[in-house]
Amino acid sequence: MAGQMATNWRDSLAVYLRPRLLAVLFMGFSSGLPLPLTFGTLSFWLAETGVDRTAIGALGLVGTAYSLKFLWAPLIDRLALGAFARRFGRRRSWALVLQAGLAGAIFCLGLTDPRVDPWPTALVAVVVAFLSASQDIVIDAYRIELLRADEQGAGAAATQWGYRFGMMASSAGALFAAEYGGWSFAFTLMALLMGVGAATVWLTREPTAPPSVFAPIAGNTIAEKAAAWMRSAVVGPFADFASRPSWLLIVVFIVLYKFGDALAGAMANPFYVAMEFTRVEVASISKIAGVFATLAGVAAGGAVVNRYGLYRSLFICGILQAVSNLLYVAQAWVGHDVALLAVTIGFENFTGGMGSAAFVAYLSGLCNVAFTATQYALLSSLATVGRTTLTAGSGWLSLQLGWPLFFALTTLAAVPGILMVLWLMRRFPAESLPQRAAVPAIDD
Repeated sequence: MAGQMATNWRDSLAVYLRPRLLAVLFMGFSSGLPLPLTFGTLSFWLAETGVDRTAIGALGLVGTAYSLKFLWAPLIDRLALGAFARRFGRRRSWALVLQAGLAGAIFCLGLTDPRVDPWPTALVAVVVAFLSASQDIVIDAYRIELLRADEQGAGAAATQWGYRFGMMASSAGALFAAEYGGWSFAFTLMALLMGVGAATVWLTREPTAPPSVFAPIAGNTIAEKAAAWMRSAVVGPFADFASRPSWLLIVVFIVLYKFGDALAGAMANPFYVAMEFTRVEVASISKIAGVFATLAGVAAGGAVVNRYGLYRSLFICGILQAVSNLLYVAQAWVGHDVALLAVTIGFENFTGGMGSAAFVAYLSGLCNVAFTATQYALLSSLATVGRTTLTAGSGWLSLQLGWPLFFALTTLAAVPGILMVLWLMRRFPAESLPQRAAVPAIDD
């Protein structure tokens, strides 16, 4: 029996060594790399150069593209890039073009000087965020179509791990690089690291597209064909979601569930600077150890979902996320204490990872098999609203309240999302998600 169990474990882990899974891992790295460059790393750079906290909080709006990517997801999902697509394939051509654009935009971001004028920095950051959000659309669809049905679970895990390592490279890696070579050097290095994703796409085959992509468009005239395309590619996914029971309240829940966590995260780096932590201290604890704490939390969150079910897990993880923000209150009182910072960041990232695991499981269950790419873009866009648009006033709040009261407020900001989990339990009992079908896979 023990030998059989060991064999089963070896077989289960061996899936991660398949070339397709390794490709998904490296594409996840490429997807995660740009995010801190328009959020955490950027806010640290701006705080260091003396940019006002209110302005730093407002610059969180540069990430609005992540919240709006569903608007152009149908175009990327269905349109081909002409001769380039004929040469590399529909998904690969989009990915390569966007990754090349990202590398150039990240390089240009490092050439700006927010100390002299923060506006060029903000404008280039907007471009980076837009290209990054567009790359996410392609990579999500690429992963779903590339993997077989029995690889989808492992593919989701590989993507998340790659994503976290990409974020580590552009947060901790960027801070270390800035410490020893300056910010321009750091952003140049990040631009070069986009080559990891480009090389992966170059070496990975074009996935098999769903048959509906090649279905003929009804209509005799150009106008009729355009209208038919809009109905199937654009209107269809949104109309399907709007037909779900209580869909509007589900949207509110998606926006609010991670809001308290996001509100605290928006001011985390300015807080570290205010507490006089050095770049190396922040990089070592927050950007490296914190990432591993998040990955451990993701694993624990998955176990909690398996043990207690989806809605109870959302409730448990939501409470833990909220409580973790109170450690920042203690940190604000104590000040520069590296040991307490390690505890604060470790617990906050661990509970945040637990919440993310339960939340992603919930979002995945909402997708209809017929509109997976566009609906996932819609749901993930809604999930980022709390991190981008709703946190724009975080800098102003921290100035008005002071650090202890601000972080206490972030705990209270998590309460509406937690209460809505209780509503979900009553509205959809017995883990009955308001969904249509699971995510599809195209076999070899």
